[in-house]
Amino acid sequence: MTNQFDVVIVGAGPAGSAAAKKLATAGFSVMVYDRREELGVPVRCGEGVGKNIEDYTGPIPRRAICQDIRGFRIYAPNGKFLEATGLGYVLDRKVFDKWLAEEAIKAGARVQANTLITELIIEGSYIRGVRGKYMDAPFEARAKLVISATGSESPLAMQAGIRTPCPMHLVDTCVEYEMTGIKYARPDDHEYIHICLGNEIAPRGYFWIFPKSRDGANAGVGVTPSTDMSKSALHYQDKFIKAHPELFSKASIIEVKAGAMPVGGLLKDMVANGFIVCGEAAHHVNPIHGGGIKEAIISGHIAADVASKCLKSGDVSKEALSEFNKKWWTERGEHLAKVEKLREVVEKLSDDDLNDLADALKPEDIVEFSRGARLSVLAKALMRKPRLITLARHLI
Repeated sequence: MTNQFDVVIVGAGPAGSAAAKKLATAGFSVMVYDRREELGVPVRCGEGVGKNIEDYTGPIPRRAICQDIRGFRIYAPNGKFLEATGLGYVLDRKVFDKWLAEEAIKAGARVQANTLITELIIEGSYIRGVRGKYMDAPFEARAKLVISATGSESPLAMQAGIRTPCPMHLVDTCVEYEMTGIKYARPDDHEYIHICLGNEIAPRGYFWIFPKSRDGANAGVGVTPSTDMSKSALHYQDKFIKAHPELFSKASIIEVKAGAMPVGGLLKDMVANGFIVCGEAAHHVNPIHGGGIKEAIISGHIAADVASKCLKSGDVSKEALSEFNKKWWTERGEHLAKVEKLREVVEKLSDDDLNDLADALKPEDIVEFSRGARLSVLAKALMRKPRLITLARHLI
């Protein structure tokens, strides 16, 4: 088996598979390595996406979709909710991730699971490939370009000289139960994503219910990390479930998921000679709701576009690859930076402030806020309280 490729991609998640498909379609030899024995497992995700993700993936097969979504309901601490329309899906990531990899393979890429990449091959100032183990057997693969799409837990970018560690105050810890036997309050509740806000519910974060069937859902919470177990994600998870027996008293837990995700710390520099880092590994996650699937796919596409151009020109230097920095910041970074400002404001609001906003805002405002738009509307609402004027100015 050859060990020489145009591109080696580390990580067969949404970013890696999206980049692989684009590069293989353009005629490049692409090898994708993933450390997991089974792609898509374990799931560390609420699995919800907007329908517009298909603008980037093409039609998602029904086998990868658990539930069609009509919109979402955001609940203030006092229980009042705003309902917004927004078509989407709750996916089965175990199927979805494999499908994305299969699409890359059909385009001509190769994918190999159960492969741990341990280090980069560095010659002079250039990355020239990777070393690792497949089924515990050492190997190396050489490439003109390496793309790291490993998620937030890989040291590869650091080996390339790119500082990717996210400050702890910009990381959320999450716990999620996949549950069945939930008794929804309304007949259509299973067609809506539910987001519950409040400092007693989830400080800095939120509790979510992403329906996967008429009586099943991913139910989880994301919060600021804490060394105090009385304030851990698991604490808030179980506290919420116990406080809502009308929903969960008859429900059973069929899968437990946990992890951490960056909710900020956007990188300015994501390239080195012969190397690009993209997706969650480069903190490409929406800072307000933690959604990373769509951002990862877009990031992978941008990485592939820049890689293709550089490979064709024969120049994979840091200077040439820096177009990835410019393109990502123009297409996604400036938008996500605004969303990060929104998160910084929201996390400082009291429960009373959140209750007041539920009365002052319209559902369509919430949709636009998550996109980094209409932040002036929120600023005006905050300015009604003199003590929040400084926070309001942070949005303008």
